[in-house]
Amino acid sequence: QVQLVESGGGLVQPGGSLRLSCAASGSIFSIRVMGWYRQAPGKERELVATITSGGSTNYADSVKGRFTVSRDNAKNTVYLQMNSLKPEDTAVYICYADQMYSDNTVEGSWGQGTQVTVSS
Repeated sequence: QVQLVESGGGLVQPGGSLRLSCAASGSIFSIRVMGWYRQAPGKERELVATITSGGSTNYADSVKGRFTVSRDNAKNTVYLQMNSLKPEDTAVYICYADQMYSDNTVEGSWGQGTQVTVSS
């Protein structure tokens, strides 16, 4: 099983920037997709951005042009650079990764989450 540990959250003023990191460890075989979801109080978890092992990215419309997801495959780490932050970006940001095994089964893993608060 893959363990995910996030870091980099915190309090930032509107218009500011933060960079989140998520490192995978454990029984790593072949991680395919890594990315970020977020969950605000009283709301459902939503996709923020994902990136494949080949570098293809996918973003939620609400963050396009402001957030950038990147990945270091050698370090099994995914990053989320967040610029021009807005109060509505306030949420717990949760790392995600899925892995395919030699028998073609796929297993998804979630991190514990890191709080991002955008407020003046």
